[in-house]
Amino acid sequence: MFVDSHCHLDRLKKTDNELLQVVGKAQDRKVEHMLCVAVSVKEFESMRKAVAGFDNVSLSCGVHPLHNEDVTDYDTLLEHAKRDDVVAVGETGLDYFYSAETKDIQKNSFIDHIKVANEVNKPLIIHTRDAREDTISLLKQYKNETTNGVLHCFTESLEMAKEAISLGFYISISGIVTFASAKELQETVKLLPLERLLIETDSPWLAPVPHRGKENEPANVVDVAYFISELKGISVSELAKATTDNFYKLFSQVKRV
Repeated sequence: MFVDSHCHLDRLKKTDNELLQVVGKAQDRKVEHMLCVAVSVKEFESMRKAVAGFDNVSLSCGVHPLHNEDVTDYDTLLEHAKRDDVVAVGETGLDYFYSAETKDIQKNSFIDHIKVANEVNKPLIIHTRDAREDTISLLKQYKNETTNGVLHCFTESLEMAKEAISLGFYISISGIVTFASAKELQETVKLLPLERLLIETDSPWLAPVPHRGKENEPANVVDVAYFISELKGISVSELAKATTDNFYKLFSQVKRV
């Protein structure tokens, strides 16, 4: 069985019935659980409503670093993060590739998310791009000893992955790893420890080969798994078991079927 550790079901251009088919298709491909990740606190309730009928979908709450117009105050973020149906804090983090001019806003929001995660004892979901030093530095400075999480859709260096792992974090790999241009990432994935690896789609974006150019869906996490298993020279069943076990270990509030 597989788990899609990071998707945005509410961002799929689907009617309610079509979304039901998307989740059903994932189940048909043995994807037993999906984590639907928030990018905006302002849109959290609409996201929650979109997936309310699915027992195999969990929720996070946070503000993506590129959604600067949606930055929320600490107390509001904390209020949502305390909810029983919220299993993680984020997506949060730093993105200097697309928005270096908003570094200060991003840092302040990231710090708030780290502190909230400390307070509610839930894992962080971190987006990081071209912000390696600041991401690790702020985690070292503000997270407590028990707060952990995941660097999702990872495309950074092996050295950064090792630093994050040393802080108790997992590394999640998306369909980017299947791209012909992702040679450096592929070499990194070969060396990542299996016990710290997660897989994801980040749907509706970044559809893996052979689905490039199409709207991505959680079912496609299976294609990511097959590609990574070949990279690492292990069976897909071993890869699936490890990444699924890792998911439930990290997101311990999620009930395993």
